[in-house]
Amino acid sequence: MNGKQRREALSEQIRTARAAVTAAELAEKFGVSRQVIVQDIALLRAAGCPLVSTNRGYLWAVERRTERVFKVLHTDEETEDELNLIVDAGGRVEDVFVNHRIYGTLSAPLGIENRVQVKEYMRSITGGKSKPLKSVTEGYHYHTVSAPSEAVLDEIGEGLRARGYLIEK
Repeated sequence: MNGKQRREALSEQIRTARAAVTAAELAEKFGVSRQVIVQDIALLRAAGCPLVSTNRGYLWAVERRTERVFKVLHTDEETEDELNLIVDAGGRVEDVFVNHRIYGTLSAPLGIENRVQVKEYMRSITGGKSKPLKSVTEGYHYHTVSAPSEAVLDEIGEGLRARGYLIEK
């Protein structure tokens, strides 16, 4: 792994960590010295990564988003409307998953956060031989949706309910 690859992996490690990560932990994980990690952090900061150094280690400084899982049901033709409703309200569709009676939970990451990505997803799902994951469970499926606040998630839930897509648990 070269320095650029290590820094990319390093920033991803810190960004996805649930707690602060120390330079010593990172050095051990990447097989380099603590000083190399400190230098990498300086380079990442100079490149614009929002890394913060605390007495417990490094943190990603971007505001954490809150998440909620929505159980939904709609037709294939309504998929684009459902996704646009979520992203227009400020949500990000993190994934889609189904609970199959034989195979268990089947999931796929999506990471859709704007209308351009919705269009691209729709183009890819309708233009090929593959069908949406929801097709294996008669249309019932779940989305993990992230947003800046609970209020935004509440708004998304109300929008899904108003369209008749939301399945109340």
